[in-house]
Amino acid sequence: MEFLNHFLQTIQHLGVFGYLLILFISLAESFPFLGLIVPGAIIVGLFGFFSAQGYLDIGDLIWFSAIGAILGDGISYYLGTKGTKLFRQENKILKLSHLEKGENFFRKHGNKSIFLGRFIGPLRSIIPFVAGLFRMDKKVFLFWNVASGILWAVSFLLLGYFFGGALKTIEIWSSRAGIFILAIVASLIIIRILTKYIPPFFAFLKSISLSIKEAVVANPDVKHFVEKHPVFFKFTSQRLNRGRFSGLPLTFLSVAFVYVLFLFLGVIEDILTSDVIIAVDMRVANLLFTFRDAELVKIFTWITLLAKWQIVVSSAIVLSVILWLWKKRIYLLPLWVTLAGSELFNSLGKLAFHRPRPDASLYIEDTFSFPSGHSTIAVAFYGFLIYILFRHIKKWKYKVNVLFFGIILILAIGLSRIYLGVHFLSDVWGGYLLGALWLLIGITVSEWLRHRKPLLLFTSTQKTKIAVLIFILAELAFYVNFALRYNPPVARQEKPGVIVAADALDIFGDKEISRFTETLFGERQEPLSFIVIAKNDQLLIDAMRKAGWYRADTATFISVAKLAKSAISNENYPTAPMTPSFWDARVHDFGFEKPTEAQSARERHHARFWRAQFETKNGNRVYVGTASQDIGVKWLITHTIKPDIDTEREILFSDLENAGAISSFTKEKFVEPTLGTNFSGDQFFTDGKAYVIILK
Repeated sequence: MEFLNHFLQTIQHLGVFGYLLILFISLAESFPFLGLIVPGAIIVGLFGFFSAQGYLDIGDLIWFSAIGAILGDGISYYLGTKGTKLFRQENKILKLSHLEKGENFFRKHGNKSIFLGRFIGPLRSIIPFVAGLFRMDKKVFLFWNVASGILWAVSFLLLGYFFGGALKTIEIWSSRAGIFILAIVASLIIIRILTKYIPPFFAFLKSISLSIKEAVVANPDVKHFVEKHPVFFKFTSQRLNRGRFSGLPLTFLSVAFVYVLFLFLGVIEDILTSDVIIAVDMRVANLLFTFRDAELVKIFTWITLLAKWQIVVSSAIVLSVILWLWKKRIYLLPLWVTLAGSELFNSLGKLAFHRPRPDASLYIEDTFSFPSGHSTIAVAFYGFLIYILFRHIKKWKYKVNVLFFGIILILAIGLSRIYLGVHFLSDVWGGYLLGALWLLIGITVSEWLRHRKPLLLFTSTQKTKIAVLIFILAELAFYVNFALRYNPPVARQEKPGVIVAADALDIFGDKEISRFTETLFGERQEPLSFIVIAKNDQLLIDAMRKAGWYRADTATFISVAKLAKSAISNENYPTAPMTPSFWDARVHDFGFEKPTEAQSARERHHARFWRAQFETKNGNRVYVGTASQDIGVKWLITHTIKPDIDTEREILFSDLENAGAISSFTKEKFVEPTLGTNFSGDQFFTDGKAYVIILK
């Protein structure tokens, strides 16, 4: 991320020119036909990203971007009223066919085409021109132009702003997994939208691409350069040949294999050398442990069984029989090569790294943790099944549906392994990558066989269809019966031993015991502001209740939905679930909150407490905690905290004291005065003092 940090520093020095630049970019993308080559939406999103880093004001960016977009469409409309003199069929870019596509879109959608066209890249700069050409009413055009321009600016800037605010969350994985996963998810969403709602988009994009290609190839300088380096361009042309397996297919598969291989090696390196990745693994495991629910355990158990070896082997046998009946036998060898290679190398990986399972494991597993065998086989088997279906389904929208739901299934299997506590996050990611390597090998073998001996056309008979249906139903029945009978040995959760301390503050003499709360990645957040000594958990809970603080609900689908509703409608929810915070790699054990005068779920006093692994000589437990105040909703998923956390510390202490819950207390200098930020980038400051409280 160093290059990004350097670039952000450059953006910082733009000052007011940054706002003028985004105005010009927004105008250029909406400007007639120049918008075909200007990636304005992407750049606008990047400016929103920069704004989240504190370099530009998001409100000013929205206005400047919207004004640029509105002016660009206005100019395009004006030029459209002057006719079609710019268009010639012999032109490389401004072809009559391009204009015809814009006219068809305008006729189909009428006045609202101005609004819709704003969000369709290649049509953005053409539709206003066509509107002018057809003499669309100026007032109607102005209305749709202004409405779409503002919404376009807000949408792309806030999208960039959201990801910019979440930069620290993705920073650790950005060089490997983050970008890879983000690219896949974004591509799936974009393709799904385009194929469902805008079928002409690809044909239009192809037309533009061919026009640009023709213009480049016809350029005299390009011709001269090609003639000067014939060997290089001949080799490149052969590598991009679609008709030969050694051409584009092998090139693409080889590049993908090398990329995934480096990702996999990077994960291994991180596990062996990176304390940060290990810390993230521990915190994610502890976080999901706190959300463990009996009903969700049942659901994820059924999901995880989809990658159990008994189910995968039986499913692979059924698939092989179906392929044999359908005369698609060319896939049999690649399928079993993919499965056998995945299983073999997964077993070798477990033996090589000897990584123990998480302590929060729900079931007892008799193999090592890295890489996840379920994740490996999920990508290998279900990925190959997706490949077969993708190859033989005719309609593109069905191809996208298969790809979309297949990836969801694979991700769900990986999530089930983490939720059930039998694998760490990096185990699942490593398993995905290992499975992807063997999936690419299997696809390569399959494509090689297809090019050597193309598949024969086969029309299935009624008997074949019935036989296939019987095999599928039999496999489904086997899976259901297996899941109903599945009863693995439950792992015992051993409680950590309690350490006796002479004094509560003595526990922080060990440098391994942190005085600060932590983010998911182990970075410091707010320092602890309370050290509470109580006989047991119930005494702490009763003391907070007497002080007027509500215990927060456990985060479930229902409670989170209720919180969202309360936040949107600005209603009170005194026991709303709280964002998890970490100390000693563990999620807080107790969450308490108190409504503010606003009586709204958007504003709350918060207190989080953790059980420390210590007790005093007289048998009392030691708890540590923090206090803060939410003052607004952020990113729609969390809250913004008030920077002055010392005031919150004093409010909580005063409430406990007024409730008569305190037996004795001292106020100690705990850390140096601190100015910092929490996981979401909210600033805080504190004098570094903490209360040591003994409850009655």
